[in-house]
Amino acid sequence: MTTISSINPTTGKVISEVEMHTDEQVSRMLKKSAETFGEWKRTDISERNELLKNFAEILRKNKDEYGKLITTEMGKVMKQAVPEVAKCATMFDYFADNAEKMLEPEPAEEGACDQMIHYEPMGTVLAIKPWNFPFWQVLSAAAHVLAGGNVMLLKHSSYVPLCALEIENIFLEAGFPEGAFQTMIVDGKTASSLISRDEVKAISFTGGYEAGQKVAELAAHNMKKFVLELGGSDPFIILDDANVEMAAKVGVPSRFINTGQTCIAAKRFIVMEEVADEFTEKFVEGTLNLKIGDPMDPETDIGPMVRNEQVKILEKQVDNAISKGAKSLIKGGIMETEGYMYSPIILSGVTRDMKVMREETFGPVAPIITVKTEEEAIELANDSEFGLGASVWSQERDRAMRVASELETGMVGVNSFCTPQACLPFGGVKKSGMGRELSRHGFLEFMNIKSFKIM
Repeated sequence: MTTISSINPTTGKVISEVEMHTDEQVSRMLKKSAETFGEWKRTDISERNELLKNFAEILRKNKDEYGKLITTEMGKVMKQAVPEVAKCATMFDYFADNAEKMLEPEPAEEGACDQMIHYEPMGTVLAIKPWNFPFWQVLSAAAHVLAGGNVMLLKHSSYVPLCALEIENIFLEAGFPEGAFQTMIVDGKTASSLISRDEVKAISFTGGYEAGQKVAELAAHNMKKFVLELGGSDPFIILDDANVEMAAKVGVPSRFINTGQTCIAAKRFIVMEEVADEFTEKFVEGTLNLKIGDPMDPETDIGPMVRNEQVKILEKQVDNAISKGAKSLIKGGIMETEGYMYSPIILSGVTRDMKVMREETFGPVAPIITVKTEEEAIELANDSEFGLGASVWSQERDRAMRVASELETGMVGVNSFCTPQACLPFGGVKKSGMGRELSRHGFLEFMNIKSFKIM
């Protein structure tokens, strides 16, 4: 059998070899998924909600253990890995508490006959998910997929096979029927081939734009529903009347959380000239106070990047900026240690033609660019192929809301940075994807909206 290596990015050493599923095993999983769907969709909503609550309780009880697994396999620091698990538990509670209301038929009052809108599950949802939030990225889709009566087949990133298998174990421990949630250990080519299978009714994909485009093409060719979340290059806009100290204080974790490997992290700091020096000084100071090192240490803020391939991509983006005139305000970059350590870099003198402004920077690099006017800030923020999230900082609420309303994104934080919440739809526009996860909007993405007209 072919195997996938689970590697500890802190040391660069193999943790274990995980056997990949064969084509025959995958076919059995697809069949089991379809069979289980017939049972699961008829399970009373109260029973489904009880299992969601069970799942949440197991996460809370074992959050330290699961957090350690996340840290070991993808390098997220413990102070962020454990809260990731806890947040998943809160999300499952949300859908357990609200799924029944979300599924209530809606009357459509017109004419003499009864007209109703019902919401019915589609079947097996194929989830293709990335490594950077090994539990959250999977469970933020699985919670509402399963709450609605669908079942899920997971192809997780090859970087986190142990997390992927553990998530399936938790579903079984919580009492979900076998086949309601299954993890496949397969390569991307095999996962893509499943989109054409009759058993698969919809696809939930999170990852890079090029891969997402291929998923969309295959899904469209096979007339399958899909939701795509494809990353971002989120602007963090500091207007001239902002609380600069607070903007810098929040800006540091907004950029460097998860060692900068976050789709919705602040990626482009757009600062009005009047406050640029003050913001930059405070931002540099906050960054220098971050502790870099062993992610198992509960005090560490910056751990390793997930793989050397990711380090090389980031290094090319930084080299491109430096070659075009940008300056690094602090000494950072590749560290001479085992594993894949990369110290934060802050770039000034940035121009919009640099890769750090045109591409998604998936690591601890923060470009700062200055503008003269509010209008220029908006134009620059929208000058991107991406449109996931954004942040706007101003002490005048109406002004901040005016700027926020002009931004081409799916989410905006006003005097805050965007973080996913179960009650709010999560997703973007342009090359950041289409469709939504979370909230009732995400819940309904994988439901058949059926109209009834009864005479």
